[in-house]
Amino acid sequence: MKKNLLTLLILVVILSGCNNSNQEKKTEDMKTETNGEVPKISDFPVGDPNTAYAQYFSGRSWLAPLTKMSELNVPMSNVTFEPGCRNNWHSHTGGQLLVAVGGIGYYQERGKAAVRMTPGDIIEIAPNIEHWHGAAPDEWFSHLAIV
Repeated sequence: MKKNLLTLLILVVILSGCNNSNQEKKTEDMKTETNGEVPKISDFPVGDPNTAYAQYFSGRSWLAPLTKMSELNVPMSNVTFEPGCRNNWHSHTGGQLLVAVGGIGYYQERGKAAVRMTPGDIIEIAPNIEHWHGAAPDEWFSHLAIV
């Protein structure tokens, strides 16, 4: 029994060392910046500081409109959140789609548990559903928002 416990302890120490190495690489990768402030976490443009809507966010965010043809009536933007930033509770009369493209974030509907979002996750939000979305406390996050 003691031998098995010692083997397990050694394995845990080795694996935690590997995890630290991966974390150091991740931190180093995050230093590759796109505009002097925001790390590159996706292939979509970061855009400009989201000052027009800053009052609706708990931290800093950046907005990059991706569509131009208003007659399509399908506006799509890349929204990037600094760690811990999220938007206030809100809803959309026509619903919303969120497509996670970088980092780790969360989405929550009023009265439900928050859902973790990683690249490739798609959230479908029905019309008039109160919700918020944003970055994990210690991670940058970016998603496409389609309204």
